[in-house]
Amino acid sequence: MILSGKNIKSKLGNEISIEPFCESQLNPNSYNLRLNNELLVYKNKNLDMKKINEVEKIIIPENGIIIEPGKLYLGRTYEYTKTDCYVPMLEGRSSIGRLGLFIHVTAGFGDVGFNGFWTLEIMSIQPIRIYPFVEICQIFYHSIDGEYTKYKSNKYQDNKDIQPSLLYKDFEEEAGL
Repeated sequence: MILSGKNIKSKLGNEISIEPFCESQLNPNSYNLRLNNELLVYKNKNLDMKKINEVEKIIIPENGIIIEPGKLYLGRTYEYTKTDCYVPMLEGRSSIGRLGLFIHVTAGFGDVGFNGFWTLEIMSIQPIRIYPFVEICQIFYHSIDGEYTKYKSNKYQDNKDIQPSLLYKDFEEEAGL
């Protein structure tokens, strides 16, 4: 089951943490998260899964920045979220999607126990101006049935910033490095 907005609010500080929290961002069954004021873009056009891929940081000015089609931008939520007993999921806001802006390419599903900022995989259909701190996506929470193991990761847990792909670490673990 998906938690209602009122349920999300009642569990704040206990089973769910959203920092900072703003009542106006609470929806009937989700909470709107904002885009922070920074983006990362990969420096090279050809990326390698087994290597660290260099990134460049872009600051989004108050008057916005144009997102180019066919280019991946990594952003992060302004809010830090935490829950140890619900499955958090992220979805774009319909108003954002109707402008042809995708806020996650594939990674909208969180694991129970994930704590951190959400890295957003931003792409657009056509050029669009985006702004810092815009309510860009929404988080919602599913209850989980049965025993579970909380998410643990040496890659993304308790992150403090935008997280480019750390897939190369999987290859290092396979090789015993």
